[in-house]
Formats: sequence, structure tokens, C-alpha cells
Amino acid sequence: MALLEQWRRVAYNQELGKDEIQRFWQRYFLLEKGVYEKLLVNPDEAVEGTVKELAEKYNLSLLEMAGFLDGINESLIKENPIEEMEEDTRVSLAFDKEKLYKNMVDAKADWLYELPQWNDIFDEDTRHRLYLEQKKSGTIIKEQKIYPNEPCPCGSGKKYKKCCGRNK
Repeated sequence: MALLEQWRRVAYNQELGKDEIQRFWQRYFLLEKGVYEKLLVNPDEAVEGTVKELAEKYNLSLLEMAGFLDGINESLIKENPIEEMEEDTRVSLAFDKEKLYKNMVDAKADWLYELPQWNDIFDEDTRHRLYLEQKKSGTIIKEQKIYPNEPCPCGSGKKYKKCCGRNK
């Protein structure tokens, strides 16, 4: 069984109680934060190795490393083959800085996108811009409804129902 499948069975175990699940995720998020603190110190360093080597480097179990790789995969320059990943699979943690920051914002992981290491990567204005870009990307803006007796938006001076709205 692939590592990611094992990780998902543990992480999303429906048989655990609410308190157990909460403790599991709190512990995992602390471990994840520790890995990001180390990764963000040298964001341009190409961190590569087998899943087992990286797990040992960051003091994670194989399953925790699989969970971490699952979480970061969409932020990587080149995604890893996480679905069929085993302990001897070679992986890379080379990430796109802007994409990673935005994905952390999207996940509402303030404990990650507020890490002080980001201050050395992006200035405050850039972080703010990336934050707003990500927040706005999920916002749906409805077009203003045009009523039949209103002036046509095309600028003809006619009522909408007699102009562009005639065939609708």
C-alpha cells in the first residue's frame, strides 16, 4: 500500500473520537510548522532525497512525511508522484514561493503564512498583495442585473428592452 494511502487512513480515520482527531491534527500542524520553519530559511535551496531521507532530516515518521508531501505538492515547481510514493521514492521540495504563500492563505493556515521567515522572502507589501490576490480569487462577483426599462449599457440611449435586451 502506498504511503499516501496509509497516511489518509490514519489522518481521516472516522472511528476516532473528536478529541483524538483534534489532538492528532494539532500535533501534526506543529510538526508541519517545524518543517516549514527550516525550509523557509533557505527558500532557494534544492531539497531533494528519498521520502525516508527527508523524513529523517525533518524528524518525521514516514507517514507524517507523506502527509507533508501531500500538503506541499501543489506548491512545488514540479509535483511529486505522491499517489504511488514509497519510502525509497525520490522527491523534491523545490517550491514556488508565491504559490506556497498563497496556498497557505487559501488553507487558512495562519500559523504558516505568518511565520517570521516570510519576512526575509517577501516584504510586507508583497505579502499583503499575495494575501489579497488569494482571498479575492475565491470571491464570486455577480453582474449587476439590468432591468428592461433601464437605459441600455451599450450607450445607445434606448431602453434595454428595445436595444440589447430585445432578443433575450
